Amino acid sequence: MKILILANHYNTLRIFRRELLQKLSGLGHELVVSLPKTDEENISIIESYGCRVVIEPEMERRGNNPIKDIALLRNYIKLIKKEKPEKIITYTIKCNIYGAEAAKLCNVPCYCNVTGLGSTFQVENFTKKMVSMMYKFSMNKAKRIFFENIGNRNTLVDSGIVRKSQTVVLPGAGVNLDEFKPSDYPNEDEIRFIFVGRIMAEKGVDELFYAIKKLKAEYDNLQFDFIGWYEDNYEDTVKAFQENGLINFYGFQPDVKPFVERAHCVVLPSWHEGMSNTLLEGAAMCKPIITSNIHGCLEAVEDGKTGFLAEVKNKESLYEIMKKFIQLPYEIRKQMGINGRQRMEKLFDKNIVVEKTLENIL
Repeated sequence: MKILILANHYNTLRIFRRELLQKLSGLGHELVVSLPKTDEENISIIESYGCRVVIEPEMERRGNNPIKDIALLRNYIKLIKKEKPEKIITYTIKCNIYGAEAAKLCNVPCYCNVTGLGSTFQVENFTKKMVSMMYKFSMNKAKRIFFENIGNRNTLVDSGIVRKSQTVVLPGAGVNLDEFKPSDYPNEDEIRFIFVGRIMAEKGVDELFYAIKKLKAEYDNLQFDFIGWYEDNYEDTVKAFQENGLINFYGFQPDVKPFVERAHCVVLPSWHEGMSNTLLEGAAMCKPIITSNIHGCLEAVEDGKTGFLAEVKNKESLYEIMKKFIQLPYEIRKQMGINGRQRMEKLFDKNIVVEKTLENIL
């Protein structure tokens, strides 16, 4: 069977869908992947999974230019007519909207993946109404719509945007338990927290910076590592916190595992997530988790057993929860990490996600 896969970035597939592509290819299916312009090295990575890559020149991942978006729809239609796939799989918002619409117009079964609702659905405004309308219009004929948490699914179902019968809730993208192996819990000379993600308001960094300031004033054995790029408006804050010895900023790292290994706790006070891979990967490596009590984060934690949940957008709640963790005996913190690994093995194994996806596509 020939399957066309529409994605907005090669990393969407490299980081989160590698095992699915390899499985589909291994089963003998012909995979054609459409991506925006990228370099040859990235194309070679996707091709190594058993795919043939075609470049979509008109896509702007975050742009809102209707003329270019219409061009994207037109190009998807041309691509479908040229490749004649038997099924189409789409990832992320633009591919879901314009890919599903193109599939509908060409009468090809489409399988959409909503990897998160993002900031669009956090505020009642024109943008939310417009995106909701586009989702409803384009995906009304989709064979399956995959979600990474039940909260996102219920939001679209309750709003009448999609039908519940179309939906499948997966445990996120899952975590590769062979790649993210259990690691020894570090000694107790210090307690090291790690944040992995883009430094921006919606990841809860303002609440985290507040908690760090208070905790650093109370304890002299704490370290806070930050992995990831910052938004421009956080440049001064990051530099000031680093210069004052409050955080250790390492920028983007292609392999976060060495940094996670030496941490005692992964912290992510995000405002919204599809399903946080940072949390799944940290838990798989036997690290306790502190995160927000929102769908996309809370699923990764058994509160009090594998980590703790803080109130979203509540800086005092985050501070109190982090302080509570610091005051725990070493052996309890260590056991939390072990419990977290067991939770990943039971619920979030990448193989579980791949098999459930295949059940609904093939």
